[in-house]
Amino acid sequence: MTEQDNQQSMPFIEDSANQVDEWEIDNLPNRLTIFRMLLIPVIIGSLFMNMTDYDWIDQYKKMFGYIAAWTFVLASVTDFFDGYFARKRGIVTVFGSFLDPIADKFLVVSSLILLQGLGRIPVLIVIILVLREMYITSLRLLASDRGLTVPVGQLGKWKTAFQMIGIPFLMAYDRPWGIPMPLLGTVFIYLASIISMYSALEYSIGLVRKIQTIRKNRNV
Repeated sequence: MTEQDNQQSMPFIEDSANQVDEWEIDNLPNRLTIFRMLLIPVIIGSLFMNMTDYDWIDQYKKMFGYIAAWTFVLASVTDFFDGYFARKRGIVTVFGSFLDPIADKFLVVSSLILLQGLGRIPVLIVIILVLREMYITSLRLLASDRGLTVPVGQLGKWKTAFQMIGIPFLMAYDRPWGIPMPLLGTVFIYLASIISMYSALEYSIGLVRKIQTIRKNRNV
């Protein structure tokens, strides 16, 4: 799911008669999340094949790049739809709340690391994006533990969008019909890294303001 989906943790009512079981595992959003997890090894394997030096693989490296790119796109689509169905049907479960953010982090972080190994993303950009994910996750855990929420801002949404566009471009790393995928992918990833730092600051300031408001109310 997106960052907005990941912060939802309260059980909802599917309809006026039926209460959603928060311990349920077998539902459509969770199936999509599990499917997304199963796609991650395909991406890792395809990119790893591009890192090998065997002569017989050279002729297939472009194909493996496209396999990784399209698999990443498919995983991103399932990410959107599991959030959509969870909201539409009011399905929020313990299993989904646990697995969905893990699937997102595994998908993005493993892709960034392998792309850096291929020399397509500078190591500094990978560090920025990975540390930002770790920081925001820790921030949300802190907020949740204190009964607070961290609303998703527009910067966070733009960061996710640029990241999800840039990564498959860098996986394919081709120029079909004159489209400069390497250049476009690099531009989008750089934009995502810049926005990620500003969005992390935005989230931090928002949480600090909420804490200050709570302290003022207690002192009144």
